[in-house]
Amino acid sequence: MAKTSLPHVALLIETSRSHGRGLLNGIRQFITEKEEWSVFVMPRSLDSQVPGWISRWKGDGILSRTTSQEMADAITNSGIPAVELRSTKLEHAFPFLGIDNRAMGRMVAEHFLERGIRHFGVYEIGSEVYFEERRDNYIQTIKNAGYEVSVFSSPDDSEVPREWEKHQEQMVKWVRELPKPVGIMACTDQLGFWLLDACDRAGISVPDEVAVVGVENDEILCMMARPPLSSVAFNSTRIGYEAAALLSRMMKGGAVPDEPYLLKPLGIVTRQSSDVVAVDDPELALALRFIRENACKGIQVTDILKAVPMSRTALERQMKSAIGRSPKAEIIRTQMERAKELLASTDLSLAQITQRIGFRHTQHFSTLFKEKAGETPGEFRAKMH
Repeated sequence: MAKTSLPHVALLIETSRSHGRGLLNGIRQFITEKEEWSVFVMPRSLDSQVPGWISRWKGDGILSRTTSQEMADAITNSGIPAVELRSTKLEHAFPFLGIDNRAMGRMVAEHFLERGIRHFGVYEIGSEVYFEERRDNYIQTIKNAGYEVSVFSSPDDSEVPREWEKHQEQMVKWVRELPKPVGIMACTDQLGFWLLDACDRAGISVPDEVAVVGVENDEILCMMARPPLSSVAFNSTRIGYEAAALLSRMMKGGAVPDEPYLLKPLGIVTRQSSDVVAVDDPELALALRFIRENACKGIQVTDILKAVPMSRTALERQMKSAIGRSPKAEIIRTQMERAKELLASTDLSLAQITQRIGFRHTQHFSTLFKEKAGETPGEFRAKMH
């Protein structure tokens, strides 16, 4: 019996960014689990040109992160079913499947508000609709809580400034003038990386004076930043999988959806750049800083009391009043956040992670993680990859 010919699908998705690679991984999972495709894929950046042969191609489907009107027109003129994976202002009729950027802006705002921060900023680029959605919903959430937001716009409206040093000098001036402590959302991890560099140049302490959260959770950029950058993690693999499933239905004659299919972000991977609680009391601030810096060494509440001139009763009362958690609960929260970071960004075993966050027994760590996160460490890791 002759083998049925495989659908021919072009993947016009960048491999240069973590989100694009996550999308490709999800598409790979769909092909492995559901149906085989003959796939065109090659190393690409966001500004790579559409292949010239698309206009003559007799393929069956296209999954694209479209970056120019020329590219959108070429895909449209091919007449081939296509699914768009990049929210864009470009004119085309492709169904869109991607991340819910509005939810992302709210998530970052709530992350800062929960930490007691009452001054806010955003470092933005207005060149794309998804940047605007992140910015606008971040600002609206902050305003709904009764606060204002200072905005720093990229002078070149680009992630590639023409004059790097001049750009940083402008940002240093902006950050110095902000009231402190302040929480700043950077609309991409690249912007977050540069913002942390500006804070370093200005001699501003992160996260005690400026807390920063980026977007995309690009592990290379986040971990190279000083200090490591907190960031919103996309559900890139799931988006890629669902986009492949949608294209499969379209290639079989299924209806093209009228509305975008938006998936919520996975959450914020909290690293040192935003791992702070803003409090006015200097002794309580010292206690919280001590916990942040030493929780993963297996400290107890008695260790905090040796470092901070407070009685246990005063520490318990003031911490409960300021952040709603006891010192012990704050130690555990800090350990769990570090565990999430290690699960998401490394291949360390559970035993190794257990040791690195200051636990003695893997079973105890796993049980506590599920209690706090609502899922096992293994389930969390699978979701993040």
